[in-house]
Amino acid sequence: FPSAPEEPTTQWTTHIELGMWADVMVIAPASANTVAKVAHGISDNFLTTLVLALRAPLVVAPAMDVDMWQNETTQGNIDRLSQAGCHIIPPESGELASGLSGPGRLPEPDRIVQFVDAVLERVHQDLREKRILVTAGPTQEPIDPVRYVANRSSGKMGYAIANAAAQRGAEVVLVSGPVSLHTPRNVRRVDVTTAEEMHEAVQREFSSVDLVVMAAAVADFAPVKPSQSKIKREALKGETITLELRRNPDILKAIARQKKQQLLVGFALETENEVENARRKLREKQLDMVVLNNPREEGAGFGADTNVVKIVTADGDVEALPQMAKFDVANEILNRVVPRLSL
Repeated sequence: FPSAPEEPTTQWTTHIELGMWADVMVIAPASANTVAKVAHGISDNFLTTLVLALRAPLVVAPAMDVDMWQNETTQGNIDRLSQAGCHIIPPESGELASGLSGPGRLPEPDRIVQFVDAVLERVHQDLREKRILVTAGPTQEPIDPVRYVANRSSGKMGYAIANAAAQRGAEVVLVSGPVSLHTPRNVRRVDVTTAEEMHEAVQREFSSVDLVVMAAAVADFAPVKPSQSKIKREALKGETITLELRRNPDILKAIARQKKQQLLVGFALETENEVENARRKLREKQLDMVVLNNPREEGAGFGADTNVVKIVTADGDVEALPQMAKFDVANEILNRVVPRLSL
């Protein structure tokens, strides 16, 4: 580390500078205490302060006693870190300092190096100085104050794209419907509920971005006249209720009309005539790329941590990718976008 200047100045921010130029940061070993602090943004020492300033991928290698590792609080913190985009090296099993045996040992250095190499292979800093807008999750269209029309989207794919883009150096805005996911590191999140709100948020950001990835599952329809009070079962005359629905705004089609230099990537969830429908969507909405998937295919269902997609481009190509983690799918999508951004 550079030595401190003889006279204190406002430029003495070495801990911040380290977080700006690094290609990757590795915490090994990461104690239960450090894992907890990083997971909750506590910055009371040099290490945890550096993590908050970090712009590169973070790799964490937890090491602790077996009971500490298996404690539900620690596991919750690990889940929180994973959702935020940290790369976790699982501890190895074996004899521990306490005399107990089980998971909690720090992996051998060679394994840590291999893991970090794999992270760097997937996360290139090729999106620096690029602004990316990602939409994710469902929208909820109110029927009354306690009921709504929605879909089964978990938001995981959109969040994976936002996470991958941020780790590759992009400035990322994530417009998110209601989900139970943590915001990825170095991502600015805008929360919305309805399709109208998502439309407005996307319109506000669109002019200043280079790429839009519409991974959200926007509800196609919304109730025409939401009730201002809860619809009481006892007030119904008969056994049925009729909802009148209206079309929601087509966000992709709307921003395509304003398109200048931006690249537009859409998602298509299809259960039949998949490629034909994806190509029609690509053509009608003037997209540069469509990511197509079928929720009936094994490994591609709602809420899964994996996905199976086909990438359909404006020049007619269709590329089928094998089943892989959504973070890896996100990077494969970005790999195909980056050359187009460079043109």
